[in-house]
Amino acid sequence: QVALVESGGGLVQAGESLSLSCTASGLTFTRYSMGWFRQVPGKEREFVAIDWRNSGRTYYADDVKGRFTISRDNAKSMISLQMNNLKPEDTAVYYCAADSSLILSTMTTPRQWNYWGQGTQVTVSS
Repeated sequence: QVALVESGGGLVQAGESLSLSCTASGLTFTRYSMGWFRQVPGKEREFVAIDWRNSGRTYYADDVKGRFTISRDNAKSMISLQMNNLKPEDTAVYYCAADSSLILSTMTTPRQWNYWGQGTQVTVSS
């Protein structure tokens, strides 16, 4: 049974940093693309960052590029998201996701991902 468990959310002020982690179990971690998505109430879940199939390739949403970094630790079956220079508009519930059969053209679409964590709240005050 696949499980993804996020940690590291919290309340910070604008300009500060926060690091999220997601530990996976029940899957062969190196075969999976891992991603971070976020969602605010009343809006659709949106793509933040993806580590593509353990290839070393990473992808970022335009509004986090240069501020957020996704990284993978295969030995720990863990994916992290380092978030720097946080802005109030980054406030959301952040979700970890995993999938082994994505295609590039649809990888930013949440419904294409098979497994999800429970989410962790990130709040950035101005």
